[in-house]
Amino acid sequence: MFLSVFDVFKIGIGPSSSHTMGPMSAANRFLALILSNDWPRPTGAHVAALKVSLHGSLAFTGIGHGTGRAVVLGLMGEEPASIDPDRMDQIIAEVERTGRVTPPGHPAYEFQPKTDLIFDKKQPLPGHANGMSFSAFDRDGRLLLKRIYYSIGGGFVVTDTELEAMRTPKKASGDARVPYPFSTAKQMLDMARGSGLTIAQMKRANEETKMSAAELDAGLDGIWEAMSSCIDRGLKVDGIMPGGLKVKRRARAIHDKLNEEWRSNRLNPVLANDWLSVYAMAVNEENAGGGRVVTAPTNGAAGVIPAAVRYYLHFHEDATQEDIRNFLLTAAAVGGIIKHNASISGAEVGCQGEVGSAAAMAAAGLAAVMGGSPEQIENAAEIALEHHLGMTCDPVAGLVQVPCIERNALGAVKAVTAASLAIKGDGTHFVPLDACIETMRQTGNDMSEKYKETSTGGLAVNVVEC
Repeated sequence: MFLSVFDVFKIGIGPSSSHTMGPMSAANRFLALILSNDWPRPTGAHVAALKVSLHGSLAFTGIGHGTGRAVVLGLMGEEPASIDPDRMDQIIAEVERTGRVTPPGHPAYEFQPKTDLIFDKKQPLPGHANGMSFSAFDRDGRLLLKRIYYSIGGGFVVTDTELEAMRTPKKASGDARVPYPFSTAKQMLDMARGSGLTIAQMKRANEETKMSAAELDAGLDGIWEAMSSCIDRGLKVDGIMPGGLKVKRRARAIHDKLNEEWRSNRLNPVLANDWLSVYAMAVNEENAGGGRVVTAPTNGAAGVIPAAVRYYLHFHEDATQEDIRNFLLTAAAVGGIIKHNASISGAEVGCQGEVGSAAAMAAAGLAAVMGGSPEQIENAAEIALEHHLGMTCDPVAGLVQVPCIERNALGAVKAVTAASLAIKGDGTHFVPLDACIETMRQTGNDMSEKYKETSTGGLAVNVVEC
Protein backbone atom coordinates (compact mmCIF):
# COMPACT_ATOMS: atom_id res chain seq x y z
CA MET A 1 0.00 0.00 0.00
CA PHE A 2 1.47 3.34 -1.05
CA LEU A 3 -0.27 6.63 -0.38
CA SER A 4 1.96 9.60 -1.03
CA VAL A 5 2.52 12.27 1.58
CA PHE A 6 1.16 14.67 -1.03
CA ASP A 7 -2.08 12.69 -1.23
CA VAL A 8 -2.49 12.97 2.53
CA PHE A 9 -1.53 16.66 2.64
CA LYS A 10 -3.19 18.63 -0.17
CA ILE A 11 -3.38 22.40 -0.44
CA GLY A 12 -6.93 23.62 -1.01
CA ILE A 13 -9.67 25.84 0.36
CA GLY A 14 -12.16 25.59 3.20
CA PRO A 15 -14.43 24.77 4.73
CA SER A 16 -14.42 21.03 3.93
CA SER A 17 -12.16 18.65 2.04
CA SER A 18 -15.04 16.24 1.37
CA HIS A 19 -17.80 18.82 0.84
CA THR A 20 -15.84 21.64 -0.85
CA MET A 21 -12.57 20.39 -2.33
CA GLY A 22 -14.00 17.03 -3.38
CA PRO A 23 -16.98 18.41 -5.33
CA MET A 24 -14.75 21.00 -7.02
CA SER A 25 -12.37 18.23 -8.09
CA ALA A 26 -15.30 16.09 -9.28
CA ALA A 27 -16.42 18.95 -11.49
CA ASN A 28 -12.87 19.20 -12.86
CA ARG A 29 -12.92 15.48 -13.64
CA PHE A 30 -16.27 15.73 -15.43
CA LEU A 31 -15.04 18.61 -17.58
CA ALA A 32 -11.95 16.58 -18.52
CA LEU A 33 -14.18 13.63 -19.40
CA ILE A 34 -16.32 15.77 -21.71
CA LEU A 35 -13.24 16.71 -23.74
CA SER A 36 -11.93 13.15 -23.84
CA ASN A 37 -12.87 10.21 -26.01
CA ASP A 38 -13.54 7.98 -23.01
CA TRP A 39 -17.30 7.93 -23.49
CA PRO A 40 -19.61 6.91 -26.37
CA ARG A 41 -20.13 10.34 -27.93
CA PRO A 42 -22.87 10.24 -30.63
CA THR A 43 -21.70 11.42 -34.04
CA GLY A 44 -22.07 15.17 -34.37
CA ALA A 45 -23.26 15.57 -30.78
CA HIS A 46 -22.06 18.54 -28.75
CA VAL A 47 -22.50 19.23 -25.07
CA ALA A 48 -24.55 22.39 -24.54
CA ALA A 49 -25.82 22.21 -20.96
CA LEU A 50 -24.87 20.70 -17.60
CA LYS A 51 -26.79 19.59 -14.53
CA VAL A 52 -25.55 18.39 -11.13
CA SER A 53 -27.33 16.68 -8.25
CA LEU A 54 -25.91 16.30 -4.74
CA HIS A 55 -26.94 13.41 -2.51
CA GLY A 56 -26.62 12.13 1.05
CA SER A 57 -24.45 14.23 3.35
CA LEU A 58 -23.62 16.60 0.49
CA ALA A 59 -27.31 17.40 0.14
CA PHE A 60 -28.00 17.72 3.87
CA THR A 61 -25.05 19.93 4.79
CA GLY A 62 -23.92 21.15 1.38
CA ILE A 63 -25.19 24.69 1.80
CA GLY A 64 -23.32 25.16 5.07
CA HIS A 65 -20.19 23.59 3.61
CA GLY A 66 -20.29 25.64 0.41
CA THR A 67 -20.71 22.52 -1.74
CA GLY A 68 -22.85 24.24 -4.35
CA ARG A 69 -20.36 27.06 -4.68
CA ALA A 70 -17.55 24.52 -5.04
CA VAL A 71 -19.38 22.75 -7.88
CA VAL A 72 -19.92 26.02 -9.73
CA LEU A 73 -16.30 27.03 -9.29
CA GLY A 74 -15.16 23.60 -10.45
CA LEU A 75 -17.35 23.83 -13.55
CA MET A 76 -15.64 27.14 -14.28
CA GLY A 77 -12.34 25.25 -14.34
CA GLU A 78 -11.12 26.40 -10.94
CA GLU A 79 -9.06 23.91 -8.93
CA PRO A 80 -8.70 23.64 -5.12
CA ALA A 81 -4.92 24.09 -5.05
CA SER A 82 -4.79 27.17 -7.26
CA ILE A 83 -8.07 29.07 -6.86
CA ASP A 84 -7.83 32.61 -5.54
CA PRO A 85 -10.22 32.83 -2.56
CA ASP A 86 -10.62 36.57 -3.15
CA ARG A 87 -12.11 35.95 -6.63
CA MET A 88 -14.64 33.27 -5.71
CA ASP A 89 -17.61 35.57 -5.10
CA GLN A 90 -16.99 37.35 -8.39
CA ILE A 91 -16.89 34.05 -10.32
CA ILE A 92 -20.10 32.80 -8.70
CA ALA A 93 -21.88 36.08 -9.42
CA GLU A 94 -20.88 35.91 -13.09
CA VAL A 95 -22.33 32.40 -13.48
CA GLU A 96 -25.56 33.42 -11.75
CA ARG A 97 -25.84 36.50 -13.96
CA THR A 98 -25.20 34.76 -17.29
CA GLY A 99 -26.59 31.28 -16.62
CA ARG A 100 -23.45 29.80 -18.18
CA VAL A 101 -20.16 28.25 -17.14
CA THR A 102 -17.13 29.03 -19.28
CA PRO A 103 -14.23 26.75 -18.30
CA PRO A 104 -10.96 27.31 -20.20
CA GLY A 105 -10.67 25.13 -23.30
CA HIS A 106 -14.40 24.50 -23.46
CA PRO A 107 -17.33 26.18 -25.17
CA ALA A 108 -19.81 27.89 -22.87
CA TYR A 109 -22.27 25.49 -21.24
CA GLU A 110 -25.72 26.46 -20.01
CA PHE A 111 -25.87 26.12 -16.24
CA GLN A 112 -28.31 27.94 -13.99
CA PRO A 113 -27.25 27.25 -10.37
CA LYS A 114 -30.78 27.77 -9.02
CA THR A 115 -32.30 25.09 -11.26
CA ASP A 116 -29.43 22.96 -12.53
CA LEU A 117 -27.81 22.31 -9.13
CA ILE A 118 -30.07 20.08 -7.05
CA PHE A 119 -29.71 19.22 -3.36
CA ASP A 120 -31.49 15.86 -3.35
CA LYS A 121 -32.12 14.90 0.30
CA LYS A 122 -34.52 12.08 -0.57
CA GLN A 123 -32.40 9.73 -2.67
CA PRO A 124 -28.90 8.84 -1.44
CA LEU A 125 -26.54 7.21 -3.89
CA PRO A 126 -25.60 3.63 -2.96
CA GLY A 127 -21.81 3.83 -2.88
CA HIS A 128 -21.07 6.48 -0.25
CA ALA A 129 -22.69 9.18 1.84
CA ASN A 130 -21.04 11.89 -0.27
CA GLY A 131 -22.47 11.22 -3.72
CA MET A 132 -22.76 13.48 -6.79
CA SER A 133 -24.26 12.98 -10.22
CA PHE A 134 -23.02 15.09 -13.18
CA SER A 135 -24.96 15.13 -16.46
CA ALA A 136 -24.31 16.69 -19.87
CA PHE A 137 -27.01 17.42 -22.48
CA ASP A 138 -27.14 18.58 -26.10
CA ARG A 139 -29.12 21.63 -27.26
CA ASP A 140 -32.30 19.55 -27.59
CA GLY A 141 -32.08 18.40 -23.97
CA ARG A 142 -30.93 14.89 -24.87
CA LEU A 143 -28.74 13.26 -22.20
CA LEU A 144 -25.27 12.61 -23.66
CA LEU A 145 -23.17 11.75 -20.63
CA LYS A 146 -23.70 11.00 -16.95
CA ARG A 147 -21.16 10.17 -14.26
CA ILE A 148 -21.44 9.50 -10.55
CA TYR A 149 -18.62 10.61 -8.27
CA TYR A 150 -18.08 10.08 -4.58
CA SER A 151 -16.10 12.41 -2.30
CA ILE A 152 -14.59 9.92 0.13
CA GLY A 153 -12.78 12.30 2.50
CA GLY A 154 -9.57 14.29 2.48
CA GLY A 155 -10.32 15.70 -0.97
CA PHE A 156 -10.20 12.27 -2.62
CA VAL A 157 -12.77 11.76 -5.40
CA VAL A 158 -13.61 8.47 -7.14
CA THR A 159 -16.19 7.25 -9.65
CA ASP A 160 -18.64 4.54 -8.72
CA THR A 161 -16.53 1.93 -10.54
CA GLU A 162 -13.33 3.14 -8.87
CA LEU A 163 -15.04 2.94 -5.48
CA GLU A 164 -16.08 -0.64 -6.15
CA ALA A 165 -12.51 -1.55 -7.07
CA MET A 166 -11.26 0.02 -3.84
CA ARG A 167 -13.59 -2.22 -1.85
CA THR A 168 -12.18 -5.46 -3.21
CA PRO A 169 -10.18 -7.45 -0.62
CA LYS A 170 -6.90 -5.70 0.13
CA LYS A 171 -3.63 -7.54 -0.39
CA ALA A 172 -1.80 -8.13 2.86
CA SER A 173 1.54 -7.90 1.07
CA GLY A 174 1.06 -4.22 0.28
CA ASP A 175 2.61 -2.54 -2.75
CA ALA A 176 5.69 -4.21 -4.20
CA ARG A 177 6.53 -1.09 -6.22
CA VAL A 178 8.04 0.60 -3.17
CA PRO A 179 10.81 -0.72 -0.90
CA TYR A 180 8.73 -0.61 2.29
CA PRO A 181 5.15 -1.51 1.31
CA PHE A 182 3.58 -1.54 4.77
CA SER A 183 -0.21 -1.44 4.88
CA THR A 184 -0.61 -2.05 8.62
CA ALA A 185 1.14 -0.74 11.71
CA LYS A 186 2.48 -4.23 12.44
CA GLN A 187 4.08 -4.42 9.01
CA MET A 188 5.50 -0.93 9.51
CA LEU A 189 7.13 -1.95 12.80
CA ASP A 190 8.42 -5.24 11.39
CA MET A 191 10.00 -3.43 8.44
CA ALA A 192 11.53 -0.82 10.74
CA ARG A 193 13.12 -3.55 12.87
CA GLY A 194 14.34 -5.43 9.81
CA SER A 195 15.80 -2.38 8.09
CA GLY A 196 17.05 -0.44 11.08
CA LEU A 197 15.35 2.65 9.62
CA THR A 198 12.95 5.09 11.23
CA ILE A 199 9.38 5.37 10.00
CA ALA A 200 10.24 8.70 8.34
CA GLN A 201 13.22 7.14 6.58
CA MET A 202 11.10 4.29 5.23
CA LYS A 203 8.41 6.72 4.09
CA ARG A 204 11.09 8.85 2.43
CA ALA A 205 12.48 5.82 0.59
CA ASN A 206 8.99 5.02 -0.70
CA GLU A 207 8.41 8.60 -1.84
CA GLU A 208 11.78 8.75 -3.60
CA THR A 209 10.69 5.98 -5.97
CA LYS A 210 8.35 8.65 -7.43
CA MET A 211 10.52 11.77 -7.19
CA SER A 212 14.00 12.99 -6.32
CA ALA A 213 15.08 13.78 -2.78
CA ALA A 214 15.24 17.48 -3.67
CA GLU A 215 11.70 17.40 -5.09
CA LEU A 216 10.43 15.63 -2.00
CA ASP A 217 12.06 18.14 0.34
CA ALA A 218 10.74 21.07 -1.68
CA GLY A 219 7.24 19.59 -1.61
CA LEU A 220 7.34 18.98 2.14
CA ASP A 221 8.63 22.51 2.73
CA GLY A 222 5.79 23.84 0.58
CA ILE A 223 3.23 21.92 2.61
CA TRP A 224 4.59 23.32 5.87
CA GLU A 225 4.78 26.83 4.41
CA ALA A 226 1.08 26.62 3.51
CA MET A 227 0.22 25.29 6.98
CA SER A 228 2.29 27.93 8.73
CA SER A 229 0.88 30.74 6.59
CA CYS A 230 -2.62 29.57 7.46
CA ILE A 231 -1.81 29.83 11.17
CA ASP A 232 -0.38 33.32 10.67
CA ARG A 233 -3.45 34.53 8.75
CA GLY A 234 -5.78 33.10 11.36
CA LEU A 235 -3.94 34.90 14.15
CA LYS A 236 -4.32 38.28 12.42
CA VAL A 237 -8.01 38.26 11.46
CA ASP A 238 -11.02 38.81 13.68
CA GLY A 239 -14.72 39.39 13.10
CA ILE A 240 -17.71 37.15 12.42
CA MET A 241 -17.39 33.95 10.42
CA PRO A 242 -19.78 33.43 7.48
CA GLY A 243 -22.76 31.12 7.50
CA GLY A 244 -25.37 32.73 9.75
CA LEU A 245 -24.39 31.37 13.18
CA LYS A 246 -22.63 34.65 13.97
CA VAL A 247 -19.70 32.78 15.53
CA LYS A 248 -16.85 35.13 16.38
CA ARG A 249 -13.25 34.48 15.50
CA ARG A 250 -11.33 34.17 18.76
CA ALA A 251 -7.80 33.20 17.78
CA ARG A 252 -6.49 36.75 17.34
CA ALA A 253 -7.73 37.95 20.75
CA ILE A 254 -6.39 34.85 22.51
CA HIS A 255 -3.07 35.22 20.71
CA ASP A 256 -2.77 38.85 21.79
CA LYS A 257 -3.35 37.87 25.43
CA LEU A 258 -0.80 35.07 25.20
CA ASN A 259 1.80 37.46 23.79
CA GLU A 260 1.20 39.81 26.74
CA GLU A 261 1.75 36.95 29.19
CA TRP A 262 4.83 35.80 27.28
CA ARG A 263 6.40 39.25 27.49
CA SER A 264 5.52 39.73 31.16
CA ASN A 265 6.91 36.33 32.22
CA ARG A 266 3.82 35.74 34.36
CA LEU A 267 3.44 32.17 35.53
CA ASN A 268 0.80 30.27 33.54
CA PRO A 269 0.77 26.51 34.20
CA VAL A 270 -1.27 25.83 31.04
CA LEU A 271 0.65 28.18 28.76
CA ALA A 272 1.85 25.44 26.39
CA ASN A 273 -1.70 24.15 25.96
CA ASP A 274 -2.93 27.68 25.34
CA TRP A 275 -0.44 28.22 22.51
CA LEU A 276 -1.22 24.80 21.06
CA SER A 277 -4.95 25.50 21.13
CA VAL A 278 -4.75 28.95 19.57
CA TYR A 279 -2.66 27.64 16.69
CA ALA A 280 -5.28 24.99 15.93
CA MET A 281 -8.15 27.45 16.26
CA ALA A 282 -6.43 29.91 13.92
CA VAL A 283 -6.29 27.28 11.18
CA ASN A 284 -9.86 26.16 11.57
CA GLU A 285 -11.21 29.68 11.71
CA GLU A 286 -9.46 30.25 8.40
CA ASN A 287 -10.99 27.03 7.11
CA ALA A 288 -14.47 28.05 8.26
CA GLY A 289 -14.02 31.32 6.40
CA GLY A 290 -13.17 29.53 3.15
CA GLY A 291 -9.47 30.35 3.29
CA ARG A 292 -6.52 28.35 2.02
CA VAL A 293 -5.71 25.34 4.18
CA VAL A 294 -4.01 21.95 3.91
CA THR A 295 -5.93 18.71 4.32
CA ALA A 296 -4.37 17.07 7.36
CA PRO A 297 -5.89 14.60 6.66
CA THR A 298 -9.11 16.60 6.07
CA ASN A 299 -10.12 20.25 6.18
CA GLY A 300 -12.36 19.70 9.19
CA ALA A 301 -9.30 18.42 11.08
CA ALA A 302 -6.79 20.73 9.39
CA GLY A 303 -5.67 22.49 12.57
CA VAL A 304 -4.33 19.58 14.63
CA ILE A 305 -1.08 18.80 12.78
CA PRO A 306 -0.04 22.42 12.03
CA ALA A 307 -0.67 23.29 15.68
CA ALA A 308 1.50 20.40 16.88
CA VAL A 309 4.34 21.36 14.51
CA ARG A 310 4.20 25.05 15.47
CA TYR A 311 4.06 24.05 19.14
CA TYR A 312 7.21 21.97 18.67
CA LEU A 313 8.98 24.87 16.94
CA HIS A 314 7.81 27.27 19.66
CA PHE A 315 9.00 25.25 22.64
CA HIS A 316 12.01 23.41 21.20
CA GLU A 317 14.76 25.86 20.31
CA ASP A 318 16.85 23.19 18.55
CA ALA A 319 14.08 22.30 16.08
CA THR A 320 15.19 22.15 12.44
CA GLN A 321 13.65 22.11 8.98
CA GLU A 322 14.55 18.43 8.75
CA ASP A 323 12.48 17.84 11.89
CA ILE A 324 9.45 19.32 10.16
CA ARG A 325 9.98 17.04 7.15
CA ASN A 326 10.32 13.98 9.39
CA PHE A 327 7.21 15.02 11.31
CA LEU A 328 5.16 15.22 8.10
CA LEU A 329 6.56 11.98 6.69
CA THR A 330 5.81 10.07 9.89
CA ALA A 331 2.35 11.58 10.18
CA ALA A 332 1.60 10.69 6.56
CA ALA A 333 2.71 7.10 7.12
CA VAL A 334 0.22 6.71 9.96
CA GLY A 335 -2.50 8.55 8.06
CA GLY A 336 -2.07 6.25 5.09
CA ILE A 337 -2.52 3.17 7.28
CA ILE A 338 -5.69 4.63 8.82
CA LYS A 339 -7.17 5.53 5.45
CA HIS A 340 -6.27 2.15 3.96
CA ASN A 341 -7.82 0.11 6.77
CA ALA A 342 -10.64 2.36 8.01
CA SER A 343 -11.55 5.90 6.95
CA ILE A 344 -10.69 9.57 7.36
CA SER A 345 -14.20 10.64 6.31
CA GLY A 346 -16.65 12.13 8.79
CA ALA A 347 -19.48 11.07 6.50
CA GLU A 348 -18.31 7.45 6.76
CA VAL A 349 -17.24 7.05 10.39
CA GLY A 350 -17.91 10.33 12.21
CA CYS A 351 -15.35 12.76 13.57
CA GLN A 352 -13.24 9.95 15.01
CA GLY A 353 -12.10 9.52 11.41
CA GLU A 354 -11.21 13.19 11.03
CA VAL A 355 -9.95 14.74 14.27
CA GLY A 356 -9.16 11.28 15.67
CA SER A 357 -6.98 10.43 12.68
CA ALA A 358 -5.37 13.87 12.75
CA ALA A 359 -4.52 13.48 16.44
CA ALA A 360 -2.99 10.06 15.81
CA MET A 361 -0.92 11.44 12.94
CA ALA A 362 0.20 14.45 14.98
CA ALA A 363 1.09 12.30 17.97
CA ALA A 364 3.19 10.03 15.75
CA GLY A 365 4.97 12.96 14.12
CA LEU A 366 5.70 14.63 17.43
CA ALA A 367 6.97 11.41 19.00
CA ALA A 368 9.26 10.97 16.00
CA VAL A 369 10.94 14.38 16.27
CA MET A 370 11.23 13.95 20.05
CA GLY A 371 13.45 10.96 19.40
CA GLY A 372 10.90 8.20 19.79
CA SER A 373 11.51 4.69 18.51
CA PRO A 374 9.12 3.21 15.91
CA GLU A 375 7.39 1.34 18.76
CA GLN A 376 6.95 4.54 20.78
CA ILE A 377 5.65 6.34 17.68
CA GLU A 378 3.08 3.60 17.06
CA ASN A 379 2.10 3.77 20.73
CA ALA A 380 1.63 7.54 20.53
CA ALA A 381 -0.65 7.21 17.51
CA GLU A 382 -2.69 4.50 19.23
CA ILE A 383 -3.17 6.52 22.42
CA ALA A 384 -4.38 9.56 20.49
CA LEU A 385 -6.77 7.60 18.26
CA GLU A 386 -8.12 5.44 21.09
CA HIS A 387 -9.33 8.48 22.98
CA HIS A 388 -11.32 9.75 20.03
CA LEU A 389 -13.19 6.48 19.39
CA GLY A 390 -16.92 7.01 18.98
CA MET A 391 -16.68 10.74 18.33
CA THR A 392 -19.60 11.87 16.19
CA CYS A 393 -19.65 14.39 13.36
CA ASP A 394 -22.54 16.74 14.14
CA PRO A 395 -21.71 20.25 12.85
CA VAL A 396 -24.31 22.83 13.84
CA ALA A 397 -26.12 24.17 10.73
CA GLY A 398 -23.80 22.06 8.59
CA LEU A 399 -21.00 24.59 9.16
CA VAL A 400 -17.45 23.58 10.04
CA GLN A 401 -17.51 25.87 13.08
CA VAL A 402 -19.28 24.37 16.11
CA PRO A 403 -17.92 22.09 17.53
CA CYS A 404 -15.24 21.68 14.86
CA ILE A 405 -12.94 24.61 15.70
CA GLU A 406 -12.56 23.83 19.39
CA ARG A 407 -12.48 20.11 18.61
CA ASN A 408 -9.24 20.71 16.67
CA ALA A 409 -7.73 22.49 19.65
CA LEU A 410 -8.56 19.58 21.94
CA GLY A 411 -7.34 17.10 19.31
CA ALA A 412 -3.98 18.86 19.29
CA VAL A 413 -3.80 18.75 23.09
CA LYS A 414 -4.57 15.03 23.04
CA ALA A 415 -1.90 14.48 20.39
CA VAL A 416 0.81 16.18 22.44
CA THR A 417 -0.28 14.32 25.58
CA ALA A 418 -0.24 11.02 23.73
CA ALA A 419 3.25 11.66 22.36
CA SER A 420 4.52 12.61 25.82
CA LEU A 421 3.05 9.47 27.43
CA ALA A 422 4.47 7.24 24.71
CA ILE A 423 7.97 8.75 24.90
CA LYS A 424 8.04 8.10 28.64
CA GLY A 425 7.40 4.40 28.01
CA ASP A 426 9.38 1.77 26.15
CA GLY A 427 6.90 1.25 23.31
CA THR A 428 5.17 -1.81 24.74
CA HIS A 429 1.44 -1.33 25.28
CA PHE A 430 -1.79 -3.28 25.53
CA VAL A 431 -3.81 -2.14 22.47
CA PRO A 432 -2.04 -2.28 19.08
CA LEU A 433 -2.65 0.60 16.69
CA ASP A 434 -4.07 -1.84 14.13
CA ALA A 435 -6.70 -2.99 16.63
CA CYS A 436 -7.61 0.60 17.41
CA ILE A 437 -7.99 1.39 13.69
CA GLU A 438 -10.21 -1.65 13.17
CA THR A 439 -12.28 -0.62 16.19
CA MET A 440 -12.76 2.82 14.66
CA ARG A 441 -13.94 1.22 11.41
CA GLN A 442 -16.42 -1.03 13.18
CA THR A 443 -17.66 1.81 15.39
CA GLY A 444 -18.18 3.98 12.32
CA ASN A 445 -20.14 1.23 10.59
CA ASP A 446 -22.39 0.87 13.64
CA MET A 447 -22.86 4.62 14.08
CA SER A 448 -26.23 6.08 13.13
CA GLU A 449 -26.20 8.11 9.93
CA LYS A 450 -27.51 11.14 11.83
CA TYR A 451 -24.14 11.38 13.57
CA LYS A 452 -22.11 11.21 10.36
CA GLU A 453 -21.94 14.73 8.90
CA THR A 454 -25.64 15.01 8.08
CA SER A 455 -26.36 17.54 10.86
CA THR A 456 -29.50 15.59 11.77
CA GLY A 457 -28.39 14.55 15.26
CA GLY A 458 -26.23 15.46 18.23
CA LEU A 459 -25.25 19.08 18.79
CA ALA A 460 -26.65 19.99 15.39
CA VAL A 461 -30.23 19.51 16.64
CA ASN A 462 -29.82 20.19 20.36
CA VAL A 463 -28.30 23.65 20.28
CA VAL A 464 -31.02 26.16 21.12
CA GLU A 465 -30.78 29.38 19.13
CA CYS A 466 -31.24 32.40 21.40
